[in-house]
Amino acid sequence: MQPGKVHNEGVATFGGSTQIRQSAVGRGATVNQVTGTDQRAEQDDHPSRADVGIITILSVEANAVRLALGLRRERVEGLDFDLGEVDVPGDRPVKVVATRTLTQGQRSAVIAFDHLRRHHDPQLVVLVGIGGGIHPKIGIGDVVVATRVVHYDLRKELPQHTQHRGEEKEAPAAVGHAVNSFFTEHGEPARFSITDPGGTSRTPRVFSGPIGSGDAVIADRDSEIVAYLSRFNDKILAVDMEAGGLSQACHEQSAISDRSQNWMVIRGISDDASPDKNDDYQAVAAWHAATVLYRVLPYLISVEK
Repeated sequence: MQPGKVHNEGVATFGGSTQIRQSAVGRGATVNQVTGTDQRAEQDDHPSRADVGIITILSVEANAVRLALGLRRERVEGLDFDLGEVDVPGDRPVKVVATRTLTQGQRSAVIAFDHLRRHHDPQLVVLVGIGGGIHPKIGIGDVVVATRVVHYDLRKELPQHTQHRGEEKEAPAAVGHAVNSFFTEHGEPARFSITDPGGTSRTPRVFSGPIGSGDAVIADRDSEIVAYLSRFNDKILAVDMEAGGLSQACHEQSAISDRSQNWMVIRGISDDASPDKNDDYQAVAAWHAATVLYRVLPYLISVEK
């Protein structure tokens, strides 16, 4: 080596941590770059990755999903998941994972989404369970499939009144097309016979439309929230307490991912959001929602990855 010249080979580090990506060390070394497409293919081959992730809130919802889809329980790092491969028309079964939130509400739904993402990274996340119907055409036992959510909790409290500031989120277009395909084949409202675990058969109606979401339990059809939602969009069919959190989490997750985070909501109507609401129809509504999810699965696996 000539005096005054420095020759370096290799990597030296003095404390801390070093990350090396797409690099080669030593004479004759080469770099084989992995394209975004190849990276996604490698991710798709990961054994724990699911096609569809499901979030439920209540035990009656979780049990309905487990039974309707034939899932089995698995515990990972202190968390419970229900896993399974569901046979549907097509080339392969659908890999499904379900989890239940710790509590009701938007915040717990966001955490449940993060658990699904970190452990199973599903292509699509579906919030499944019960909700309250607020549209005149919706009856108890009917099911709402939603790809649009209006979060109604944003508001400004003024001396004389409350000024609501609704925020709407829409699922990626691929999910909307999948839902449209389902209703094109089954009509709208869709109707089919559903037999519950006790052997009782019913024929609920299945609607497509937006829902409202917030942390308030609504037990008054004349509440200012219901009135506001009808003014915001007179086609809002139902309300729940978690869809706003899920839609926001998926929206923000897309900013740090190489793909859109697909989502949708399926709500069986267990009450009419009136003072007479009770838990009597929760099991029926939850079973109808879980069964509709099973019927929709073949259309969801066509959603672009």
